[in-house]
Amino acid sequence: MLALSGLFAAPHAFAQVGTDVAPLQFQDAAEEKRFHALVAELRCVMCQNQSLADSNAQIAFDLRKEVLDLMREGRSDAEIKEFLVARYGEFVLYRPRMEATTWLLWLGPALLLLAGGFVIARIVRKRAATTPAAEDPNQEW
Repeated sequence: MLALSGLFAAPHAFAQVGTDVAPLQFQDAAEEKRFHALVAELRCVMCQNQSLADSNAQIAFDLRKEVLDLMREGRSDAEIKEFLVARYGEFVLYRPRMEATTWLLWLGPALLLLAGGFVIARIVRKRAATTPAAEDPNQEW
């Protein structure tokens, strides 16, 4: 029973690690440079915190081949990203676009910083207003 519960507890433990049977062959250095720049901006849909370039998951191998095929079809980087977003969602982009659904992601840190500054300013003003008058210099401690 314990072994069976372990299977359900760690589904990613059995993620399929791929091996690149045939490494990608590039036509020239410019194509290779463009390819590596593009896959570094895309997220592996299985690994979640790794770029497509860094992942060893089988789907990452497949997607890297797909990206190279799309490049060779003459698609631009933006078209390739749009293709992958349509297929896997906005998650596939490391830098999501500024849209109604992602504005909080982009502006959230600035809003938190402003709110923190406001709170600190109020605390400082409140303490400044409640500090006692200057102490009597003749007073002994």
